[in-house]
Amino acid sequence: MRRPFLLAQLAPLMRILFDHGTPSGIAKALSGHQVTEAIERGWDRISNGELLELAEAAEFDILLTTDKGIRYQQNLHGRKIAIVVLGNSTWRVVRLYLDRIALAVNVATPGSYTEVEIPFN
Repeated sequence: MRRPFLLAQLAPLMRILFDHGTPSGIAKALSGHQVTEAIERGWDRISNGELLELAEAAEFDILLTTDKGIRYQQNLHGRKIAIVVLGNSTWRVVRLYLDRIALAVNVATPGSYTEVEIPFN
């Protein structure tokens, strides 16, 4: 049985930005893509609006975030960057859903918004 997150190697290379709440362990499931954490760029303490602007200017393809309110707080219309929102940020739970996360990343298109449902138990 082939695990979907292994298909990341077959998907086109995407530049993915993890916001400050995204568990870094997810990066291993996204092999074949270039992952950067916001803290690496000094972007871990800026607002979502500024983060989106900087990420687009730096030509990131996807913002992977745990902020479920981003679509209500920011005008996402006309954005070039895809946004993938995780339903939970607890690594012990998130690690059980790496396939879902990788699939959401692999099918993301410019300007798309996707929420990955991850329960809290």
